[in-house]
Amino acid sequence: MPLQNYIVKKAVIPAAGFGTRMLPAAKAVPKELLPILDRPTIQYVVEEAAAAGIDDVLLVASRDKRAIEDHFDRNAELEQRLRDGGKEALLAPLNALLARVKIHSVRQSEQRGLGDAVNQARRHVGDQPFACLLGDTIFSGDAAPTRQLIEAYAALGTSIIGVEEVPPEKVSRYGIVGGVEIAPGVLRLDTLVEKPAADKAPSRLAIAARYVLTPAIFDCLDATVPGKGGEIQLTDALRLLLERQPIHAVKLTGRRHDIGNPVDWLRTNILYASGDRALWQELLPLLKQLIP
Repeated sequence: MPLQNYIVKKAVIPAAGFGTRMLPAAKAVPKELLPILDRPTIQYVVEEAAAAGIDDVLLVASRDKRAIEDHFDRNAELEQRLRDGGKEALLAPLNALLARVKIHSVRQSEQRGLGDAVNQARRHVGDQPFACLLGDTIFSGDAAPTRQLIEAYAALGTSIIGVEEVPPEKVSRYGIVGGVEIAPGVLRLDTLVEKPAADKAPSRLAIAARYVLTPAIFDCLDATVPGKGGEIQLTDALRLLLERQPIHAVKLTGRRHDIGNPVDWLRTNILYASGDRALWQELLPLLKQLIP
């Protein structure tokens, strides 16, 4: 089925967190705007959504992250100056993206967790299924996760969670799913556990920052009891949703890159640079010099 015929046309990108692991860099500059090569991280996320046929994106930000909204707005003075200098190509990819996707924004007034951030999209989403893409995580590889999940939704008609296998020592850092594999890489879930001990986890399949959700998630978010720090966890709401209707998971084939801490952010930049032949030729002598 061509992607343009799929009914998932909206995406929600939560991007309201403080980004404490990236302080002090993220004090004034949202971590989602920290660059991977020549563009901010969140632009890669919107590009992934657009490539999957989504044409409507809602950013869930905070009052301190106005810069994210500004990035996806046109700047007539800057564009004129670039035209005068023959440098229109510098903004061409972003402007082409904005021509394909309508960007909206809403504020999360209090830091009450990922679940609360998703709940801010209720009015915008209405009764439609939607993709949920975390704004500080990007993927490389031939199969983009949003496309994978939309294809799974088209076949199954349920909420779909993107997952990846993690080493045993990292299981306790993630929400972990358990279930029965009904097709290669596709599971019908029977449990979700938030940050379990490795010896009590139902699997090593971790929730990996990408979802397609049905509107039924909103009633479950309303019914979810806040946890540590008064935060509403999306995984807790998904567990409640699982009691009411089926949920499936898809093993993502792309490689996940989390830019939430300095080491992972730097590692991601190096990996992306290695895929640009000209840039890599410039960087390689320096890297060789630094390695004993």
